[in-house]
Amino acid sequence: MMQVFHTSPLRIEKPQVNFSRDYLDFGKGFYLTTLRQQAVSYGARFKLRGKPAVLNCYILNEDLLATCRTKEFVRYDGEWLDFVLACRTGKDQSDWDVVLGPIADDKVFRTLDLYFSGEMSREEALRQLNPMLPNNQICIRRQEVLDKALCYTQSEIL
Repeated sequence: MMQVFHTSPLRIEKPQVNFSRDYLDFGKGFYLTTLRQQAVSYGARFKLRGKPAVLNCYILNEDLLATCRTKEFVRYDGEWLDFVLACRTGKDQSDWDVVLGPIADDKVFRTLDLYFSGEMSREEALRQLNPMLPNNQICIRRQEVLDKALCYTQSEIL
């Protein structure tokens, strides 16, 4: 069992994959992180827009995740770059239940934006991404997995 976090303007006791936005890093799904500080920092985005920021805390059943179709990216590399590009452009055809790996935060996103627009080569984008220390994200893309693997514990207004 592992503690994970999700920041939102709302308290979310029963997460729903359907409410996810399309075209995110790892596709449509419910996004979590094991890093509390990363989740807290993400809350600043909501506050800047005049919305509340709520840190939702959960326990994730890792044993159950081990039985799912899972893809894990351990670093920023060409495979990660191709997958994020496919997801962000709506061209992902994979059937992963769960995807884990580095997050495209603001600094990473600037590099991705230049690459996606064709202003930066693939090689240059990978060269710039490699020295960055990745954060982490877990995207649960199937509601059945979310219902079985995630247990709400508490929320905290940031």
